[in-house]
Amino acid sequence: MTAARALETAAAAYRDPTGVAIRLRSEGHRVLRVIGSDAPLPLLRAAGFSPVRMAPSPGHPTPRADALLGASTGRRRAHHLVEQLLDPAMTDPVLFTRADAEQAQIFSALRENARLGVAGPRIVTLLDLLHIDRPSSRAYNGQRLAQLRVWLAEAGGHHFTDADLTNAADAADEVNALLRTADALRFGPAPRLSGTAMLHLIGGAAILPPAEMVPLLKALIENAASLPRLTGTPAFVAGSAQETDLHAAEIEAEGLRIVGESHEWGIMRFARPTPRSIADWSDPTLAVPNAAARRAILTALASDGARDRHATIILHLSVDMDEAAPWNAAALHDQPIPVQMVRCPLDSADPLRQALRGEQTAPPARTQPAAQQPKTRSRKLLTASTSSGDYQRDWFASVRAQAVAGAPFAMVNANAPQEILRALDVPFVVNQWWASIVAAKQQSSRYRDLLKARHYPTDVEAYSAQGLAAALDEDGEQAPWGGLPRPDFVHAIASSDATPGIFEAWALESGATPMLYERTVDPRWQIDTNWWEILPDRWDEVLEPERLDLLVAELRDVIATIEARTGGRFDENRFIEVMHLVNEQEEYYRKTRDLIANTTPAPIGIVDSMPATMVPQWHRGTIWGRDAAKALYEEVAVRVAQKQAAIPNEQVRLMWVGRGLWSNTGFYQKWEESYGAIFVWSMYLALAADGYIRNFDRDRDPLRALAARFLTMGDELRMPSWAAPWHVHEAQTHGIDGAVALTDADPFVLRALIAAGIPVLELGVDNYALDRANADDLERRIADFITGPCMQMAARRKAPA
Repeated sequence: MTAARALETAAAAYRDPTGVAIRLRSEGHRVLRVIGSDAPLPLLRAAGFSPVRMAPSPGHPTPRADALLGASTGRRRAHHLVEQLLDPAMTDPVLFTRADAEQAQIFSALRENARLGVAGPRIVTLLDLLHIDRPSSRAYNGQRLAQLRVWLAEAGGHHFTDADLTNAADAADEVNALLRTADALRFGPAPRLSGTAMLHLIGGAAILPPAEMVPLLKALIENAASLPRLTGTPAFVAGSAQETDLHAAEIEAEGLRIVGESHEWGIMRFARPTPRSIADWSDPTLAVPNAAARRAILTALASDGARDRHATIILHLSVDMDEAAPWNAAALHDQPIPVQMVRCPLDSADPLRQALRGEQTAPPARTQPAAQQPKTRSRKLLTASTSSGDYQRDWFASVRAQAVAGAPFAMVNANAPQEILRALDVPFVVNQWWASIVAAKQQSSRYRDLLKARHYPTDVEAYSAQGLAAALDEDGEQAPWGGLPRPDFVHAIASSDATPGIFEAWALESGATPMLYERTVDPRWQIDTNWWEILPDRWDEVLEPERLDLLVAELRDVIATIEARTGGRFDENRFIEVMHLVNEQEEYYRKTRDLIANTTPAPIGIVDSMPATMVPQWHRGTIWGRDAAKALYEEVAVRVAQKQAAIPNEQVRLMWVGRGLWSNTGFYQKWEESYGAIFVWSMYLALAADGYIRNFDRDRDPLRALAARFLTMGDELRMPSWAAPWHVHEAQTHGIDGAVALTDADPFVLRALIAAGIPVLELGVDNYALDRANADDLERRIADFITGPCMQMAARRKAPA
């Protein structure tokens, strides 16, 4: 085989892995389709499978996926993968990993399809590998890999032996050594191999069996001198994983030569010997850097790799609206090698081409934070709504004073376990609450400029980045409420691809100690979907012990870290008191939610329920928080008893799907007087009612109950099989006539609402981007929605049975 023929073979396999899978199947191989850069391919081969990578296919239509997920003009990767998975000809077993957050969503979407009886692959699993270097993560990985071993046998493979695993590792090491040799052909005095060709070889190693890759690579290496010597400006590629060759080919077509890369599908995949045991495969650091990787690692890989390979430019690509890559880019600006940042859609190389030619180009559309949001004063009916705001202002002033005086202070994401901080008497502010204050005080534009000046993205999880922006804010007079104190601790669950980058940057800018809890996903193919009924009392039966064990271990690590840093001590009795107060508080929210659901006309709308819920929620575990929830319930109960309606002429009941418009809650009331339309449901009161209660009687561990509370946080809102049934249940119990959705709404939720006969209006904006330019159009669309589908739904709801 000539070197040119070897490259052609690798390129053909890379561009058509499905064709390879069909061929291998026809030759008697047990094919397993694999989605995820961190899949343990040699382990799969040890079980008798021929794993074949599944990747997006740019340029191909995605009608099946569009029908399932909704048409998308933004992120396209999921659509391409789902389109292939829904192909009736796709009969192979499928293994997902959780190399990024999107893959868990796709797995859950397929699981939900199966639950609903929709056609799709039926032999599917999710390998939930973790990549933060901790003993708890290693133990969790070991459990998941042991379960994978059983699944592989059930899916048609065999129970592999240690000898099988050793043989597979030997075969992988031979391929890896040859790939490293081939990689050297990209740089040096006489380069013969392009970066695009190297990408084909690396991807080919996840598509073709080692028995086919070895002779192909040997032929290339032995006959490399027959290939033309390459010229061009040596470039190093960082940023998003390059799952297709579209952008690499465009870079080299423009006269650059890719000599190295620091993404998941680069040569660093083959830097370490292949593990030879389940224990070795459990190593959290084994996978190449992904969304969970520390920015310092990615920066070192890019800068050192570029220098060692004599690159004269680093190209940092953010592909397909990737949320992780932009947050890992800022540190590259400190490197001596010039850096060019480019954002590219998955299906087109045009923006990349224009950027490389120095032409003016707009980045792929993302929702930017609003420069100036139109604000309408809301009308509140409850004392509980206004008193909560007054309390919050006084409380925040006291927290600032304590922090200035030297007391420890923490910033936490809403989905992080705050109760341990409460028990340790460490004052904290919730990041998302602070973001709502920034928006309400019209500071989002200024904070965006602060982020931009430090090369941080301003349009990737902007809502969650406002605490980081506060760390850059030195203008005490403009800072909302006097400014956010510099934190000693920043805590979050790594629930999105952007979260690790945001919190590492925040720790870097503020000097805080970061704590990222691992995000785990339930990999079972069948799960209970009525979680709101069973989790409060039966969480220890319903949730997997592996996931609970992990989070409990992480909680103990965080407690020990805070104790060491502050000199405080975790009081078990104090913690139990906190947990009881939280459960009591949430019970009052459940009773309030049920009153609103069962009362027509509604006693209050979400303009009252949102602030009266969320401010006390930031004080969960305190007597004030419990009493504030009780006061809300009692005030609503009086209104129900006295038949006091939020709007006496109620005609239409609406639900708001997604984050709240905290900067302009008056927006919700624009249709009350004119159309008798009231927003009675938001996720805030509903999630407080259903998502937090975890009883720990019968001698159950309260720390484990806390883990059970946060293990599912976020699934209720955006994970198929969790979010969709709950939203439908809530819509039906509230008598909802129409749902208005923001961009962060799960498409399965919207599809389920529509399937249940509930009209849905997708606004196409997020809660941080309602500006004067689009407010009039949004108001017109909502008015048309109310007078059309919602009025028709209301008429059917009110019609005699």
